[in-house]
Amino acid sequence: MAAELTIRDPAATVVRDVTAWLRLVAIGPYALLAALTAYTAAQRRGEPGPLTVDLALCAVTALWMLVMVTVRPGCREQPVLMTVFLVGLAALTVVLVVRDPWFGVFTPAGYVYAFRLLRWPWRLGGICAFAVVAGTAQASGIPRTTAVGVLSWAAVVVNVVPMCALAWALERDRLRQEERLRALAEVRAANERLATALAENAALQERLVAQARAGGVRDERERLAREIHDTLAQGLTGIVAQLRAAEAAGDDLADGDPAADDPADRAGWRRHVTLAAQLSRESLAEARRSVHALRPQELECAALGAAIADIAGRWSARHGLAVQVTTTGAPGPLSPEAEAALLRAAQEALANVAKHAEASRVGVTLSYLDDQVALDVRDDGRGFDPGATEGPHAGGGFGLVAMRQRIEALDGTLQIESRPRHGTGISARVPLGAGA
Repeated sequence: MAAELTIRDPAATVVRDVTAWLRLVAIGPYALLAALTAYTAAQRRGEPGPLTVDLALCAVTALWMLVMVTVRPGCREQPVLMTVFLVGLAALTVVLVVRDPWFGVFTPAGYVYAFRLLRWPWRLGGICAFAVVAGTAQASGIPRTTAVGVLSWAAVVVNVVPMCALAWALERDRLRQEERLRALAEVRAANERLATALAENAALQERLVAQARAGGVRDERERLAREIHDTLAQGLTGIVAQLRAAEAAGDDLADGDPAADDPADRAGWRRHVTLAAQLSRESLAEARRSVHALRPQELECAALGAAIADIAGRWSARHGLAVQVTTTGAPGPLSPEAEAALLRAAQEALANVAKHAEASRVGVTLSYLDDQVALDVRDDGRGFDPGATEGPHAGGGFGLVAMRQRIEALDGTLQIESRPRHGTGISARVPLGAGA
């Protein structure tokens, strides 16, 4: 909202407030002129001719003020017309002063009009004119036929100097007041803009807090979904597979035929039950770690390469398929989040190989490069179409999505190369120092 700027002329504040000033301008000159007219009539009672001239001059002066200023207030904002008015008023006053020096008392009315109607610096001209008239009235008794008389008259007329100095001081004060009011208006406008900005910032902060809260909830939900998929879901899948195998082996042992009681079947049944129990314990431990957002257990006591080798070894023992694990390059600085993401990527890739690939060879390579770490998991299985919405390696679609989310959250990349009957290659790359 724009601040309204109201500026007064300090010259007007010398003797009144706004109402008193307008009353003075409207009534004061007429009252002063009427008093001087009455005084002139009293002084010239025995001089009909001069009195008639004086009365006529007073009437013309009053009519001049009435027509030019009083009944036409709109003309007060026209500088040229007001200059003409003051020139005429000064001329009439000079004539009156020359005829009757006591009309010098009327010069304050000229000062009032000059301050009220003329702008700076034209105001100085009006002040000078009426100061000369006032000095002429004051020096009326001094003969100007000699050099001494002229100098005396000039000394009286020099009162124009303090009047002009007063006008200059009032103008400076007006400018300072105008500047102060303008500065106050700018401060008010700045305060209003600041208040508006603060209100907008408060609303924006509320929206940002709400968005951050919603984003935190979404991120935590996605994290738990990935953890459940990579730990509980895979563990439960393995438990189901082992229990089914144990059930099949148990059917042969439960038929009661001693000849069918093969020690190998009994050992196989026990192995499947043992593996199911082991997977249950591991899944329970991983579930607890996921709830508390802890690092994978394998990374607590081993480096990333060793942790991947440990996961691959256990996977190989469960599925009877050898995995070749290779680590190249010198290990570089990698955050716990990046290590966990690459470990889970290897775990998910191996789980997909077990569920879908029907592969005979599997290789896992962890490469420490100059500025990134690369994890490659390849198999010679039946492959799939990576462009399809669901594929044999997609685990219903979420496995690869979760893997990609983990890697891309660390400014990494995930690439999948596969064709039906030509195997699959999954490559995850994470910048060194990612997640730090």
